[in-house]
Amino acid sequence: MKNLFLFLTLLVLSVSANAQQNQVQQDSTKTEKLDEVLVNAVRVNADSPITHSNVTKEQLEKRNLGQDIPILLNYLPSVVTTSDAGAGVGYTGIRVRGTDATRVNVTINGIPYNDPESQGTFWVNLGDFASSTESLQLQRGVGTSTNGSGAFGASLNLLTDAFSKEATGEISNSFGSYNTRKHTVKLSTGLLNNHFEISGRFSKIDSDGYVDRAFTDLKSYFLQGVYKDGNTLIKALSFGGQEYTYQSWFGLTADELKEDRRQNPYTYENETDNYWQDHYQLHWNERLDNNWSTNLGLNYTKGKGYFEQYKPEETASDFNNLIEDDSDVIVRRWLDNDFYVINANVTYKKNAFEIITGLSYNTYSGDHFGEVIWGSNLTPNTNIRDRYYEGDATKNDFSVFSKATFKVVDNLTGFIDLQGRFVRYKTNGLNSDRVSFITDAKFNFFNPKAGLTYKNSETSSFYASYARANREPNRDDFEAGVTENETLNDIELGWRYNTSKAHISTNLYYMFYKNQLVLTGELDDVGSPIRATSGKSYRLGLEVDANIQYCKSFSTSTNIAVSSNKNKDFTSSIDGSLVNLGNTNISFSPDLVIGNALNFFPVENLQLSFLSKFVGEQFMGNVDSNASKLNDYFVNDFNVVYEIKPKSIFKSILLSGIVNNVFGKEYVSNGYYYTYDDTWSNAGVTTTIEGAGYYPQATTNFLVGATFKF
Repeated sequence: MKNLFLFLTLLVLSVSANAQQNQVQQDSTKTEKLDEVLVNAVRVNADSPITHSNVTKEQLEKRNLGQDIPILLNYLPSVVTTSDAGAGVGYTGIRVRGTDATRVNVTINGIPYNDPESQGTFWVNLGDFASSTESLQLQRGVGTSTNGSGAFGASLNLLTDAFSKEATGEISNSFGSYNTRKHTVKLSTGLLNNHFEISGRFSKIDSDGYVDRAFTDLKSYFLQGVYKDGNTLIKALSFGGQEYTYQSWFGLTADELKEDRRQNPYTYENETDNYWQDHYQLHWNERLDNNWSTNLGLNYTKGKGYFEQYKPEETASDFNNLIEDDSDVIVRRWLDNDFYVINANVTYKKNAFEIITGLSYNTYSGDHFGEVIWGSNLTPNTNIRDRYYEGDATKNDFSVFSKATFKVVDNLTGFIDLQGRFVRYKTNGLNSDRVSFITDAKFNFFNPKAGLTYKNSETSSFYASYARANREPNRDDFEAGVTENETLNDIELGWRYNTSKAHISTNLYYMFYKNQLVLTGELDDVGSPIRATSGKSYRLGLEVDANIQYCKSFSTSTNIAVSSNKNKDFTSSIDGSLVNLGNTNISFSPDLVIGNALNFFPVENLQLSFLSKFVGEQFMGNVDSNASKLNDYFVNDFNVVYEIKPKSIFKSILLSGIVNNVFGKEYVSNGYYYTYDDTWSNAGVTTTIEGAGYYPQATTNFLVGATFKF
């Protein structure tokens, strides 16, 4: 595998070098912002044959009133978002093209953010991170090679705040429904002696949640030191925070939803999740000359936390006999982990030719253990905080890549991207069910990508690409006995049209899988989705994204995604027998997703936006059962932004507000579906019993805020 990768890397260099010789030789005078080099290796440019969307700081700022980043991205193409507490604060999720957050590769300044074991992303650990985001890019499909776990439907890379030449300050406060409030302070020294800058942000977000007692308490920070000297940029960053949230992970039954959609069935007062996470990054970017640049990135992440849970009438053996049978017990289940990353890459760019070669290595260690902190009947010699299970895990992930963009002939640009990724995952000890969990798995992946972009005019271009991705199972998959990797092949065909008044992108995609790990609809005992191998499956779709400025005072942003998402020859156990159901719908994959924004600019510095989102019906399981169906929904938001530019004291005062779900739609954006076999009540005949749970989203609610910049 490694020899094959080296051979193909040399092939890329050879093809690219030959293509370069055919170009007119001239020095490039174009220079990139040094900050952007942080994400150059994982991002693509506007003409790349990769389907993507870019979001700027200014765009995020208009709706950044305390809701999490997934909610702020809700109106991007093929995106569906959800919130456990119902109001967009706390535990939130994002799906792209029907693929869940564990398959969306997330990087921050090129550093992997997905949890190495669960492969998920937990934005609740990074409260108000949008306030420290300079820009982000969402690539749909496999995308380009990136660091960390493989992208299996999308990749999202974030660039944090750029350095500021001038001293600045910012105070931001927002308030809204369900006692939601956000307080943010940002400061920057500007470049001292034209070389040094120190900046920082401190934030506090609180919300009671739409769901009863589903409160969120987030504290977060972002600190940055910068050294800049000519073609050198060194950035040292520390960011993170602490989250404290109340349990709303298991939603409501259909009856509970009908009775009172805001109720919370949990009554123990401290049924909470508590987690601390701190990230430390060091980046050194060096532009050697007009053609060569390098980037080195280092990261250390420390995470530690627990959730507390009350359990009635438990069995002693489930808790290492620390309690008597039928005792009530309160437990804390802990995760204590460390994550180290090193990224390095070098870029050569001249005219239309660019090649980036790099490597990434990360290593993770995590301790899992559970404590009994109270019991109605503890056994003799049991002490509070005695552990009833312990286990540990390590994961090493090494990848090397080489990607090149080059002119083939006039108006035709080629793209080749080769990645080798090598993973080892080991576990020891017991899992939370006190079952032995010992794993030692190795995976060697080769992920090739190639594409062409044809520019038929100054305003129009076509592209085509093919990409392959491989991905290892996550911790829950291994616990369920899944040991095989999954493979995705992605074919994209697209057209782009760009003028000063209109930006239109449309693309067809065909993503076909082997051993795709689809969500079954079920949850484990901590609310995490359970997955199972579906064999062969595919996603076929059409996406259209159009931004049109009709006149100075009116513009629209519209995106439409139409898709077919199918398991092929899907087999399931029904009423005690294994049944081939043929082609079935992949869970949580709506066939139609539409986003739309009507933007009005009645006077200078005032923007009024009417935002609409339609999500078609979807199934929470893979057997097309009506019991697992989520109805379609259509919701509308209204956003107003007005900027005042005083002549003294403040540089700018930004007033913003949003009314979410203007028409009070009662809808559900997420849920779960489960089955079990019942034989006792059916005279020996096995019957499959179905059930479902739902996460209700907030009806009409609002947020208003003011940001003072000085």
